[in-house]
Amino acid sequence: MTHRGSTAGIHDALVHLTDELQRRNHLPDHELADAPRLIVAIDSANGTPHRLARYWETFRQHDDPTTSPAVTALDEALWTGRTVRVHVILDGTPHTSVLKAAAHELFATVILTRFTADTWQRLAPIAGPAPKSSTQPSRAHVVQEDTAHPTQVLLMTDAEAADWLSATAAGKN
Repeated sequence: MTHRGSTAGIHDALVHLTDELQRRNHLPDHELADAPRLIVAIDSANGTPHRLARYWETFRQHDDPTTSPAVTALDEALWTGRTVRVHVILDGTPHTSVLKAAAHELFATVILTRFTADTWQRLAPIAGPAPKSSTQPSRAHVVQEDTAHPTQVLLMTDAEAADWLSATAAGKN
């Protein structure tokens, strides 16, 4: 598990993800089946791609692509990631101005808690009208395809979540 707390660190990690995606795309099926799953978790899906784009503009040369390679890597991970055992989890709604609009369609599961009807229509329109949002902690709706499932989710502090992820990565869970 690795954590990147700065825009520069996130940028570098995503650029390296491009190399890993390409490497995994060329693995034979039997080797890919043994490759560990990679989970790319982006907090603030609304702001991070914008910060990455602005960061790229600070040192982009005239001949460099206009789109940040980190944003391109995130987009590529959304398109091909599951095929090569790389999964993307976004917290929040990614803006279509940075990530392509089609990227929204690539999420097999949307989890919504304390949502407005507008948020529901933007993120889960295929599931029909918005159900009543619960004010109780740990209540959520999981949307898959055209069905919304009310469910209960884990509540953890950041420290508890980090400990759980570390233990899981180490095979202790």
